[in-house]
Amino acid sequence: MSDPMSFHDRYTFPDDFIWGVATAAPQIEGAGEEDGKGPSVWDHYATQPGKIRNGDNLLVACDHYHRFEEDFKLMRELGVKHYRLSLAWPRIYPEGDGELNQKGIDFYHRLFDALEANGITPWVTIFHWDLPQSLEERFGGWRSRKTVEAFARYAQTVVKEFGPRVKHWFSLNEIIAFTRNSYGIGRNAPGLKLDTPTVNQTYHHALLCHGHAVRAVREFGQPGSVVGLVDNPWVPIPLSDSEADIEAARSCFIEDSVRVLDPLYTGAYGEVYRKAFGEDAVPEVEDGDFDLITTPADFLGLNIYWGYYVRAGQDGKAERLPMPPDFPQASVEWLKITPESLYWGPRHVRDIYGQDEIYIAENGCGYHQEPLVNGECLDLHRRDLVRSYLKELHRAMADGVNVKGYFLWSFMDNFEWGEGYSIRFGVVHTDYETLKRTPKLSARWYAEVLARNSLY
Repeated sequence: MSDPMSFHDRYTFPDDFIWGVATAAPQIEGAGEEDGKGPSVWDHYATQPGKIRNGDNLLVACDHYHRFEEDFKLMRELGVKHYRLSLAWPRIYPEGDGELNQKGIDFYHRLFDALEANGITPWVTIFHWDLPQSLEERFGGWRSRKTVEAFARYAQTVVKEFGPRVKHWFSLNEIIAFTRNSYGIGRNAPGLKLDTPTVNQTYHHALLCHGHAVRAVREFGQPGSVVGLVDNPWVPIPLSDSEADIEAARSCFIEDSVRVLDPLYTGAYGEVYRKAFGEDAVPEVEDGDFDLITTPADFLGLNIYWGYYVRAGQDGKAERLPMPPDFPQASVEWLKITPESLYWGPRHVRDIYGQDEIYIAENGCGYHQEPLVNGECLDLHRRDLVRSYLKELHRAMADGVNVKGYFLWSFMDNFEWGEGYSIRFGVVHTDYETLKRTPKLSARWYAEVLARNSLY
């Protein structure tokens, strides 16, 4: 019989491993019309009937704008020492460009003061989907290089202003979410369904903004500052560990990554890209664009919730396997419960693109029904899911993948985009009538993981 201690030690993480929680400004802050904040595309989208479930909006959200001190105190009580948050672009530049809103700057200084007082290190995302509505109306949003110019100024502003307080930066969060999903399939704000060449151009502009963010940190960040992109790649899981299945999964990963990771690491829209979309859909590229896009970053952030299975077909081509109807999933249909994705996502990035330093910037799950019973939310399903995913992450690290940290999504229940407040991703329960915060069972379990630095 194996020694019980060796079993526990098997799931111990490195002493310098970063454990944290994550949120995003538009999903928790509220104060949507206070202190000079301008509307974002999501604020505008929420005013259109039928776009957000139950007609929900972002005006109050979790009221973090007024309750951040309470929230950081709760984080400290749970042992959280690292917090991934985002800045609201329209709170700082209400029009996206134009005049700076000093009240927005002052708010984030107060927020960073409170984080410091609670011993929590900020990991700041510069852009998390909340494009100022004015840029969409005047220029077409991500369709225009005018937005790239506005972002470059915004990125320089926030790094100059907050650089003395912040050493860890994420440039953009999930490019697909505000390009393809916003301008191609109409799922996200502004909810458009445009042609492929236009969508591909929005991706190119987003990659340029990533480059501008990296350069801003290099030029204006304090010594030792680090920066990287956050991507949410579709993760192909080989059906077996055979070389043929692994190679099939790698080929699928490259095919799925041709709009973000492949150009980011190769500095071109290559053969796979052109085969996928055709020559007429390749973005317009100006001189120096790829020099900017490929400005060396320090790490890659990965948001990983799910994967799909792949095997080598009889014809030598990769076969993507459909999920059966009863495959386990969370309350959102897209979130298939596939713990191996947290092994293969980082490994693919390492093996294909040679990325050495990786952070899991988001991982978690959402459910519709999470009531408080006698003042407690027994979210055993979340605890079980996160634990099973973390085991696979540990396996990837044991196999030599350099994963430096993990941020659980999300600290609290919040506005979940098109689902509104109907689904809960938090380890802290939010009562949307009283705005009371109540740690769930999963929060108490995660606090033990942080304290022990292992899954115990």
